[in-house]
Amino acid sequence: MNSTVIVFPGSNCDRDIAVALEKLNFKNKMVWHKDTTLPKSDLIVIPGGFSYGDYLRSGAMAAKSNILKEVVRFANNGCLILGVCNGFQILIEAGLLPGALLRNKELKFLSKNIFVKILDNKNKFCNKYKKNQVINLNIAHNEGNFFIDKENLKKLEDQNLIAFKYCDQAGKETENSNPNGSIKNIAGIFNEKKNILGMMPHPERMIDHSVSNEDGVGLFLSILS
Repeated sequence: MNSTVIVFPGSNCDRDIAVALEKLNFKNKMVWHKDTTLPKSDLIVIPGGFSYGDYLRSGAMAAKSNILKEVVRFANNGCLILGVCNGFQILIEAGLLPGALLRNKELKFLSKNIFVKILDNKNKFCNKYKKNQVINLNIAHNEGNFFIDKENLKKLEDQNLIAFKYCDQAGKETENSNPNGSIKNIAGIFNEKKNILGMMPHPERMIDHSVSNEDGVGLFLSILS
């Protein structure tokens, strides 16, 4: 399976995601943000980091970069697109996903492991997980507070477009298990066709028991399947 990772000035998880992809036998290529063409790709990943130093708004400048025009074209043609952390912010700024990612509720940068629950597994990103399965991933962000208006929130809920929710180890969605204040504990969402996934937690950091756990492996295996 062919994957492509987009690299921006300020990306700091591009190599991490490349390691994860290559470990699971993706044929991966790295593409610089100033490029205007993409290689043959079954999956395009927009990685975490601080593209353009988070100037203006997180992801705002990256969403206007040359390569995003091609990413949008590939997305509209059904290519799988995964945006992690800053990548999620970029997808929203590019209009590929709805909503906004605001400052964390405590106005502090967060870096810690959290639990998330798989809400929908009938898609190409989560089919190797069980519905309502709780997994342990890592977050590292300052603007991860997902917000969306009532009308579009209802649309996400009615069409099963919420991928993950923050929860406790038992799977309960509580205020205490919501690290950044996201509406309804939302940690990740799909577009209507479910070929685009934006998520704040980092699955690429959880692929090896020797350094963390393997709870992120299911996402990459789901894509491969």
